[in-house]
Amino acid sequence: MSRTPVTVRAAEPSDAASLRELWGDILRRGGLDEQLADVSVVIATAHERDDHCIAVAEIDGEVAGAVYLEATTFTPLNLEPAVLAVSPHVFQRFRRKGVGSALMEAACRFAEQHGITHVQTAAAAEARDANRFMARLSFAPQAMLRASTTSAVRARLPQSRQVTHAVSSRQRIDRVLAARRVRRERVPG
Repeated sequence: MSRTPVTVRAAEPSDAASLRELWGDILRRGGLDEQLADVSVVIATAHERDDHCIAVAEIDGEVAGAVYLEATTFTPLNLEPAVLAVSPHVFQRFRRKGVGSALMEAACRFAEQHGITHVQTAAAAEARDANRFMARLSFAPQAMLRASTTSAVRARLPQSRQVTHAVSSRQRIDRVLAARRVRRERVPG
């Protein structure tokens, strides 16, 4: 099976629209202009830092996929160096053409340039093809990353277990007085 040649390069500011389209499902919610501005900031930040890089894969001069690379540690607690390959995405029309492999090769090259012996990445739990691809490349599951809104988590916590912060006596008095004012305002007069 012959594959179309894939080239990999660092992202340029002119790639912002393509990267916004590629990563649209993982960017913060907002309008197109806000997302384009966010991607432009991400590209600029990656250009300014030696420990960050956005690798863009192209086929015939067209953006086919990208991955954000960061030289970091395994976790904030495990300080062993690792390259984090964030959101390796490939446009649907370019899948099964070697783009994903080229992006992960770029991650390995980036790790070697920084003297780092580990690469880590993540794929959405429901992305079967992406998870299979990563497993074929020897990536083993390490953790399940979960996310929720603060208000949803707080609503599910038992009230008796919620931590109360140390409050000065003056703050307690202010709260009691405020609660009394609210009650007085609610009473029809």
